[in-house]
Amino acid sequence: MATPLGCSQGGSGSVCLAFDQLRDVIESQEELIHQLRNVMVLQDENFVSKEEFQAVEKKLVEEKAAHAKTKVLLAKEEEKLQFALGEVEVLSKQLEKEKLAFEKALSSVKSRALQESSKKDQLITKCNEIESHIIKQEDILNGKENEIKELQQVISQQKQIFRNHMSDFRIQKQQENYMAQVLDQKHKKASGTRQARSHQRPREK
Repeated sequence: MATPLGCSQGGSGSVCLAFDQLRDVIESQEELIHQLRNVMVLQDENFVSKEEFQAVEKKLVEEKAAHAKTKVLLAKEEEKLQFALGEVEVLSKQLEKEKLAFEKALSSVKSRALQESSKKDQLITKCNEIESHIIKQEDILNGKENEIKELQQVISQQKQIFRNHMSDFRIQKQQENYMAQVLDQKHKKASGTRQARSHQRPREK
């Protein structure tokens, strides 16, 4: 008997096994029917009794009925097999579609990941540039602060010198005022003495 459609195409293991077992049963039944026919022919040739003939005929009818029943079962199993193969084909197509969709989604995710990675690299580069600029500005500010400190130190020194000059000037001014007072007092004293002498001279005459 020819191999049924489906089993050679990679169908379900349990379905194919049942199908092969039914096929073996049918082949065995057909072989037995063939043997019974040969017996009947030999009986016709050798003239068997009616009882033997009826027994063989009954057995042949039973085998034909069993054979027909087995064929029905085989047809049902073949129908199940074809249905299972159809489901497998549908599932295979669905799986292929899902695989393509997954690959497309994965490609999109990889593309976005590369774009994000590129953006990240650009941001890192920009941050490094900003950091470098800030460091340069800090160096400039530190230099300016040092200059300001130096200027403040010079100004402080100049103020101290000015204070010292002002102090010397005040001392000199005080000394000059003191000298002027002393001279003025001497001058007044000398004038008083001259006046006193001038008053005394007429009395003496």
